[in-house]
Amino acid sequence: MTITLDEGKVITAHHQNHEIRTDQPLAGGGQNTAPAPFDLFLASIGTCAGIYIKSFCNQRNIPTENIRIIQTIDFDPQKRLPSKITLDIQLPSSFPEKYKSAVINAADLCAVKRAIADPPVFELLTSIQD
Repeated sequence: MTITLDEGKVITAHHQNHEIRTDQPLAGGGQNTAPAPFDLFLASIGTCAGIYIKSFCNQRNIPTENIRIIQTIDFDPQKRLPSKITLDIQLPSSFPEKYKSAVINAADLCAVKRAIADPPVFELLTSIQD
């Protein structure tokens, strides 16, 4: 993955054949043309859980159109970081009762959540390019 520092506060991640743009909100000096990096991080948690839920349902031929995940974040004001992230998996009344706890287990497999729970070591370095 290559990250480029673009015009204004726009930063772009180039990964495989995709470009993932970020920007800062107006209050942060950006133009608010794309989500802020931290917003993408938070969105990756819910969307990751969503893909696990969708796969679980698809394997069992359970319709997913009316499933929603409502993600809420409690912030620690001193650390200015999340202290609790809640994923409320809202299921339609037609969802099979026998799979309700299993769908939570599926969401719990999310790789993003697991990476946060068991964080990697970060190494920051510099190099000179020609």
